[in-house]
Amino acid sequence: MIAQQNDEETHLLQRPEQPTAKTPLPWDQFWILLLLEMPDFLSSGTLAPFIPQLIRDIGVTHGDESQVGHYAGILQSSYYAAHTLTIFHWSQLSDHIGRRPVILTALSAIVISMFSFGLSKSFVGLVVSRIVCGAFDPSDSMVKSMLMDITDATNMPKAYSYIPIPVMIGTSIGPLIGGSLSRPADRFPDIFGRSELMKTYPYLLPCSISAVSVSIIWLVTYIRLKESVSTTGETPLWELIKKGFLGQSYLRPRQPSSNVIVDPGEGSPGEVQPKPLPLRALLTSRVLSVTASYTTMGLFQTGYNSVLPVFYATPIELGGLSLDPSRIGALLAASGVIHGIFQLLFYAHLHDRFGAKAIFITGVSSGIPIVILFPVANALARAYGIGMAVWLCVVVQLTLKTSLVLCFPCMALFIRAAAPNRASLGTTNGIVMVVVAVARIIGPASAASVFSYSLQEGHDAWSIYYFFIAIAFLAVSTALLLPRDLSVWEDSQ
Repeated sequence: MIAQQNDEETHLLQRPEQPTAKTPLPWDQFWILLLLEMPDFLSSGTLAPFIPQLIRDIGVTHGDESQVGHYAGILQSSYYAAHTLTIFHWSQLSDHIGRRPVILTALSAIVISMFSFGLSKSFVGLVVSRIVCGAFDPSDSMVKSMLMDITDATNMPKAYSYIPIPVMIGTSIGPLIGGSLSRPADRFPDIFGRSELMKTYPYLLPCSISAVSVSIIWLVTYIRLKESVSTTGETPLWELIKKGFLGQSYLRPRQPSSNVIVDPGEGSPGEVQPKPLPLRALLTSRVLSVTASYTTMGLFQTGYNSVLPVFYATPIELGGLSLDPSRIGALLAASGVIHGIFQLLFYAHLHDRFGAKAIFITGVSSGIPIVILFPVANALARAYGIGMAVWLCVVVQLTLKTSLVLCFPCMALFIRAAAPNRASLGTTNGIVMVVVAVARIIGPASAASVFSYSLQEGHDAWSIYYFFIAIAFLAVSTALLLPRDLSVWEDSQ
């Protein structure tokens, strides 16, 4: 049996060389974390189908169709810009005040921003709504940290095999809400034709439905979710926030508490718990390797996700497929179902058979054929119209995206293994997510701008595809820095 170590440099995972049994999942809290995976996907999925049309409606492009992708990229990047400036401080704060209050704050931000988005009549108003959401929404990072808190190396892959259930619901229902309920006065004149509210704010209905759904999740979280970390309980909240945003250290020994979930791997409640490490101590080669891999993968994934609905909506003669919002919503919803079912049924088995690194490299490598299918689909649409051949390309492309989606649970395993100790898990996750958020700013903005550039007369139409393929190769290169076996990091300390 491995002796318990209390030094603050003790590695996050200490396990026997040959574990004989897997720890059961803590379902009393795990189902709430599954529910908390939904709001981000639900809200962003609701907006995706109608953003191109919304940008046309508010007139910011002045009728220039080639600029729709540019403004769509700005809109998406504004969220990640605000996210980047705050995510580390929220993550660091959660190591001291707990994950629960931060998650509740994030859900409130999503609700407010969705109502604000639906009521906005200018591009500036849309951007402000997304900035508010990004600045106060660290929910994705917090849920990942909390999931790492309540699981261990034996049951974490199994836990991530269930993540597709809420993701599938969010990515399926969100686009259906946004695609089918936008402009309700035009689409359903018998029901909403006399509503001045729906005529004045044609996108308020889908945003409101999404906001109300997240409000229900907030209520469930407030009532049922338990804290997963021991908090200091000694420093006032405002002092922690002020010190964090001013860059000051606020290290204190963490005190045991009977009101939190205690991980068996952390020892008994009576033992002195390790304390969060300062930032410099967390910048190890392992954390930097994981950060580089996650960043390049995130750069490709966010760029691709921002261009995909714009590509669908762009006229065929300009390089797209000329699809309307309802079809775009249906396609995105269907892809969410496919990805979710595959991860639910196969991820844990694939992880046990091939390991996280092999799955990750396969996922980022799939970006190359995904990109190639963009010009192939448009060429077929130009030659034969939107027929069977085009739909086959669309289906194959969205199916290939499944392997890209599997990269995310792999990254969670690498982050957990790279963290120097459990008390610094939230901050370690925050470091990675800050850099990933930067990539998510650059990804949508640069990809949408290059896409718009490629549509303009006299420019190389393949510019966007060269851009994506270069990022895919970069992602594969950084993935080679990761260990083939997580035990290399887990057992070497």
